[in-house]
Amino acid sequence: MAVRRRLSRARKALGAEGGSALIETALVLPVVLVLVAGIVMTGRVVHAQVAVQAVVREAARTIAVAPSLDAGLGAAEARALAVADGHGLSTSDLTLSLDAGGFGRGGTVRTTAAYPVSLAGLPLLGRMTVTVVAVHEERIDLYRSRAGVSP
Repeated sequence: MAVRRRLSRARKALGAEGGSALIETALVLPVVLVLVAGIVMTGRVVHAQVAVQAVVREAARTIAVAPSLDAGLGAAEARALAVADGHGLSTSDLTLSLDAGGFGRGGTVRTTAAYPVSLAGLPLLGRMTVTVVAVHEERIDLYRSRAGVSP
């Protein structure tokens, strides 16, 4: 009988603790879920920012080392799309602007790209979209040989 009394007291004690644990979990769980959603959101935006910066850097460099303006613009667009695809960005959503700045020696090439990052898959954010923008300028070498370009 003494064993049954002890088991009965243990069950009562555990039952009381189980209720408080449930309340504590109910209070802490929303905070944890918001933190996890924030970390995922930040990761998506940072990944897109790094990718868009790589796109504009590669596009500007491709124009700066090109032998001619036409070849440079075509190659830069192809290179930018390849880099975007390599980083997992949708190339149809990428907006790219290429400015060769006259394409003269010592000039500056300026590239700009924008990419929308959808946060629709995260809870409580609905159809929220963050647009990531990056700009890069690359100097054209003064001593680079260019046919048909006067110094």
